[in-house]
Amino acid sequence: MHAVPGYALLKKYEMTESKNIRKEPDVHKPKRSGTRQNKIGVALKKILGGEIIGAGTFRFLPFLIFVAFLAFVYIANNYLAENKIREINRLNKEVREIRYEFITTKSKLEDLSKQSKLATKLKARGIKESTEPVKTIKKDQDTENE
Repeated sequence: MHAVPGYALLKKYEMTESKNIRKEPDVHKPKRSGTRQNKIGVALKKILGGEIIGAGTFRFLPFLIFVAFLAFVYIANNYLAENKIREINRLNKEVREIRYEFITTKSKLEDLSKQSKLATKLKARGIKESTEPVKTIKKDQDTENE
C-alpha cells in the first residue's frame, strides 16, 4: 500500500502515544449553560425587561412594515378571490336553473303548437280544420315584365 519503509511502525507509535497524552481542557470553548429552561427564562426576562427593544431593533422596522404589508395584501387577495368563487358558483347555479326553465318552456311550446293540439283548441271555439288542399296562385313572368 505505502512505499515508505517503516510507515506501519510510525503509525503504530503515533497511536500508542496518542493514548498516553492527556488532553487539557480547551479554554476557547464556552461552557454550556444549564438547561433549556434556563435559556427560555433568560430570553423571557430580556423581552419583558425591555432589553430587546434596543437601537438595533429599529433598523429592521422598514422590513417588518413591508412584510406586514405583504401579509395584508395576501389576506385581502384571498378574501376577494373566495368571494369571486362564491359569486361564480352562484351564477352557474342560476344559469343552470334558467336553462332548465328554457328547455321546459320550449317543450311546452312545441307541444302546444302541434297541428292536432291546435285543431282541438280551435274546435272548442267553433273553428273547423280545412279539408281542402291549399291552393297556390302563380304569377306569369310576362305580366311581371309589363
